[in-house]
Amino acid sequence: MTRARTLAAVAAALAVTLAVTLAAAGRGVIRGDDDQDLAMWIPNSPGGGYDQTGRAAVGVLESEDIISGSFEVTNIRGASGSVALTRLMGEEGNEHLLMTAGLGVVGSAYSSGLEHGLGDATPVAQLIEDHEGVLVPADSPFETIGDLVEAWKADPASLVVGGGSSPGGPDHLFPMQLAETVGIDPREVTYERYDGGGPLTSALLGDKIRVGFSGLGEFTGQIASGALRVLAVSGAERLRGATVSDVPTLQESGIDLVFTNWRGVLAPPGVSDERRDELVAMLEQMRATPAWEEQLEKNGWVDRFVAGDDFGDFIAEQDARVASILEGAGLL
Repeated sequence: MTRARTLAAVAAALAVTLAVTLAAAGRGVIRGDDDQDLAMWIPNSPGGGYDQTGRAAVGVLESEDIISGSFEVTNIRGASGSVALTRLMGEEGNEHLLMTAGLGVVGSAYSSGLEHGLGDATPVAQLIEDHEGVLVPADSPFETIGDLVEAWKADPASLVVGGGSSPGGPDHLFPMQLAETVGIDPREVTYERYDGGGPLTSALLGDKIRVGFSGLGEFTGQIASGALRVLAVSGAERLRGATVSDVPTLQESGIDLVFTNWRGVLAPPGVSDERRDELVAMLEQMRATPAWEEQLEKNGWVDRFVAGDDFGDFIAEQDARVASILEGAGLL
């Protein structure tokens, strides 16, 4: 199955990136001869959402003795996940390889002009759902999400917003969909992309952007200290955690939008149904442990376990979701 992708300017940059990016980070376990050895690829840099999710899962699988072999973790940087996805496509039939993925990689496949997408891999399981937050510096004049919307609607292009995603990623899709929901043409949104939570925080505190859109896991310290404030969260329910439990949802604030990010695990194409079922069973065991529940609580993740063909159907829905938002923003 192939899909024609556009955004040619970004696609041209991918050709260069593909030639130079494979970086291992964090702990790498040398694989032995045990047939149970596994590898987990992370499609971004250490410390990001995919990295946090993948390493949390591997840590629980190892600490709870759910796997008998070693588990090698490798970060593959480049083009917001497209480099890793392209490499995964080249591992057809490899039954000892997994890769974390999510909404950002769906968008990256579009923005990088790939002919393949997540639907061409073997779906194993969605693990978690992650909500986005609307972030402002402590001294921002926006006290509520309503204040922001009022100013944004008055002059959309001049109110610069930012996030940690390239076009098609969750931090980009969220403000585009929020703008459309409140009556702003997404094509008028001025969006700046930053490489992770640190640069995005610096941009907010340095007055380079007025508002940030991102998952909140990388900002807990700044939120707790009061350097940043959260105007609203994007999920259907408020998040757990002392620093954000009092933050209203968009729906509570009168905006009819629920926006969720998600992360899960893929295997390469061509993996047998029997092997996929074994991998699903492994992750189901992990999910049932108190250690995984602790990871959910620690990171503010929502448990959303969807496996096998049902996960494949979900990926197809997410592909259509991303395409629709990008078309509305004039990017497809």
